[in-house]
Amino acid sequence: MASLADRVRGNGRIAAGLLLNLLVSICIVFLNKWIYVHYGFPNMSLTLVHFVVTWLGLYVCQKLDIFAPKSLPPSKLLLLALSFCGFVVFTNLSLQNNTIGTYQLAKAMTTPVIIVIQTLCYKKTFSTKIRLTLIPITLGVILNSYYDVKFNFLGTVFAALGVLVTSLYQVWVGAKQHELQVNSMQLLYYQAPMSSAMLLIAVPFFEPVFAEGGIFGPWSVSALLMVLLSGVIAFMVNLSIYWIIGNTSPVTYNMFGHFKFCITLFGGYVLFKDPLSINQGLGMLLRVSWCNVLN
Repeated sequence: MASLADRVRGNGRIAAGLLLNLLVSICIVFLNKWIYVHYGFPNMSLTLVHFVVTWLGLYVCQKLDIFAPKSLPPSKLLLLALSFCGFVVFTNLSLQNNTIGTYQLAKAMTTPVIIVIQTLCYKKTFSTKIRLTLIPITLGVILNSYYDVKFNFLGTVFAALGVLVTSLYQVWVGAKQHELQVNSMQLLYYQAPMSSAMLLIAVPFFEPVFAEGGIFGPWSVSALLMVLLSGVIAFMVNLSIYWIIGNTSPVTYNMFGHFKFCITLFGGYVLFKDPLSINQGLGMLLRVSWCNVLN
C-alpha cells in the first residue's frame, strides 16, 4: 500500500508540474509576441533579462532554503549553458519572425529530433507507439507549414536552428541531472549565470545597448513592466522544464507540448490575427488526435 501511495503522490506531482508548465509556457509565448509587436524590445536583450531574473529567482529560493546549492565544475556546464543561450535566442527569433502557428509547428519537430539524438548518440530505444507518433507529427507540420501564408525563409532558418539547439539542450538537461546527481534547481542555479555572462558579452555585438531600441534605452513604464513580467514567467518556465525533464524524460515533455500547440495556435489567431486556414486546422487535429490515440 505504501508503494502505491508513493506512486499516486509521484504521479500527482508530475501532473501538477505539467499543468504549471502548460500555463506559464502559453503565457510566455503570448507575452513575448506582444512585447515584440507592440514595443519592439530587442530579442537577445529580452533573453538576457530572462536569464538574470531566473538566476535571481533561484538565489531567493536558495536563501529561503527551498534547495541547497551543490558545487559543480564549470567545465561540465559549459556546453549546457551555451545551448541554453541558443535555445532561448533562436526560439524567440522564430517567434519574432513567424506567426505563432508557424513558431509552434516548428517546435513540434523537437520530439522527432530528440528521438533521433537519443537513439544515435545514447543508444536509447523507444516503443513502437512512440516511433509511430513521428508520422502524424511530421505530416501535421508539413500540412500546416504548406498552408501558412506568412511562412518566410528567415523565419524558417531561425525555426530550424531553434529545433536543433532545443533538442540538444533538452537531452543534455536530463543527462546532466543524472550525471551530476543534482535536481533541477541545483543545475539551473549554476547554469543560468553562466548563460547570462555569455549573452552579456554577445549583446553589444548584435543589438544597441544605450541607444534608442537598446536594453538601456528610453522605454515606457508599461514596456519595462511587461519585460519584467516576462522575466518572472520565464523563470517559472525554465524551472518547470528542468523539473519535468529530470522527473520524466525529454520525449514525455515534448509529447505533452502538443496540447500547448493547439492553445497557442488559437490564441495567435485571436490576439494577433494570425491567419488560420481550414487545412491548417486539419493538420493540427491530425497531430494531436493521432498522438492521443498512440499514447
